[in-house]
Amino acid sequence: MKIVVKKLPYNKVLQLPPQKLRKPKRPNMFWRTLLKLLSAGVLKKEGFTYTIENMDRAGEGPYLILMNHSSFMDLEIAEHIFYPKPLSIVCTSDGFIGKDWLMRQIGCIPTKKFVSDPGLISNIRYALKTAKSNVLMYPEASYSFDGCATALPRRLGILIKKLDVPVIMIKTNGAFSRQPLYNGLKKRKVDISATVSCIISREDIKERSVDELDAILDEAFTFDNFRWQQQNRVVIDVPDRADGLHRILYKCPHCHSEGQTKGDGVSLYCHACGKQYELDEYGYLKSTDGDTRFDHIPHWYDWQRSEVKKELENGTYRLETDVDILVMVNHKAVYEVGEGTLIHDENGFSLKGCNGELEFTQSPLSSYSLYADYYWYEIGDVICIGDSQRLYYCFPKGDVPVAKARMATEELYKIKRSQRRRKKVLASE
Repeated sequence: MKIVVKKLPYNKVLQLPPQKLRKPKRPNMFWRTLLKLLSAGVLKKEGFTYTIENMDRAGEGPYLILMNHSSFMDLEIAEHIFYPKPLSIVCTSDGFIGKDWLMRQIGCIPTKKFVSDPGLISNIRYALKTAKSNVLMYPEASYSFDGCATALPRRLGILIKKLDVPVIMIKTNGAFSRQPLYNGLKKRKVDISATVSCIISREDIKERSVDELDAILDEAFTFDNFRWQQQNRVVIDVPDRADGLHRILYKCPHCHSEGQTKGDGVSLYCHACGKQYELDEYGYLKSTDGDTRFDHIPHWYDWQRSEVKKELENGTYRLETDVDILVMVNHKAVYEVGEGTLIHDENGFSLKGCNGELEFTQSPLSSYSLYADYYWYEIGDVICIGDSQRLYYCFPKGDVPVAKARMATEELYKIKRSQRRRKKVLASE
């Protein structure tokens, strides 16, 4: 899938009109049926099945439908399950580039990932209360890198209280294993299933606190796709199953070198120390010399997170890379504006470029996570920062682990948030 890209000087991009906020459309039966038909063939081929639990607690809709974000099939799955009920789908604004009319006809609501978007809440409320449409949302906002849940926005329970509609959860199994992001979205033969359940009823909304609602969501979004594969003995015996694995496992746990690992075929090896692992058909890692530090990919990934946290705490974390820059201000195109330098450290992000015309900073407390992605619209690995006016898509030159930037953003946010709380407590004493 590609995106409309136009080359334009940065000073000209600044003069472009911003995207106007528009109310979401309730998709009519034509579009609902079309999406159902398009998804039916694909899902049948993938052996898709689903079960329904606790829906007697849901009562009458419309509903807020939450779903874990594992693959490009997520929307097809949701449309298949809830047809013929209308769905208004919260999705990333770059998905509207060059196809704004179509996306709105099928009920999509644009939002900027990990950027303050006050218009989003009003659009969700409009879709639920006025358009009488169910709203589908992926609260993780980004696809999972390691097969486990990504960070959820804090105090999501406040939104649920305000909306006052039942919350339905769609949890998928097999979708990540079928087409993991690190593997270049190569498809494997894996049956996909889903469980649909009411996790929060209207009575829960009235009776439970925001913290209790957040706890329900945290539990619902606790999963491990590699563990699921292992426990269910799901065989993935394709010869390229470890291709791209270095994108998420970028640091060697034996020599601690970064950017020296390489996933190729069924192997992950370190160029610095020669250590080699093999990814077996059940998703386990095994060292070829018997010294297996991590046999579970999420455990290796979590270790890297702890290493990033140490760097932040001792002041040694720093990302500095030359980047190509695309900018989005509306849904007509993303604009190629030139080159620059992206820096990420304890002060947040700093982007400079376009012969000195572009200077943008983003504080650590601006967002709890980062829009980072692999092979974004067939262009390259990307780190996206920005604000409500424009987004900057930065494509690092060289082998930069965007997974590390995402983890650093999340851990830095936690550190700064904790520091701010302590200051408030001290000030009140």
